[in-house]
Amino acid sequence: MDLDDDSSPALAFEKDAFELTVEDVYDISYVVGRDLLRISRAGEEELRMERDNLKSQLDRMLTERMQVAGANQMVVDLSDPNRPRFTMHELKEVLQERNHLKAQLMLAQEELQLYKSKILPLSQEPMVEVDQKHNNGGAGKADEEKTTIGKLFSFRRK
Repeated sequence: MDLDDDSSPALAFEKDAFELTVEDVYDISYVVGRDLLRISRAGEEELRMERDNLKSQLDRMLTERMQVAGANQMVVDLSDPNRPRFTMHELKEVLQERNHLKAQLMLAQEELQLYKSKILPLSQEPMVEVDQKHNNGGAGKADEEKTTIGKLFSFRRK
């Protein structure tokens, strides 16, 4: 094995392709691998720095948005399909109205069963009184939207 000027791995790049030995090919692959490793490490560092910068910008923007919105306000992303659409008060009103209507329905169903079984005659006054504010007989659009559910879903009629 010759230990002259040919011992440096970088000198293998200067040789003609037909003069390369197996050791020269190994030297070339060593140099290329070393350079690739150095490049990839530098790229990872740059990516980490960029990621950290973006995270800090995001945190700063969120902090600014929270300061603008105030302590008692909530920031809502309008593109989020799972965002809240109603206030808690509106939701409570809707649930109360639903429960009221459900109770009326159950009473009406019981009364219907009594009529079907002929326990109650048809000429008797109904046992269930229908709330006129929920059943306005088509009196008009303004009366119809008085219920909470009607208010919340009025956008569908427009």
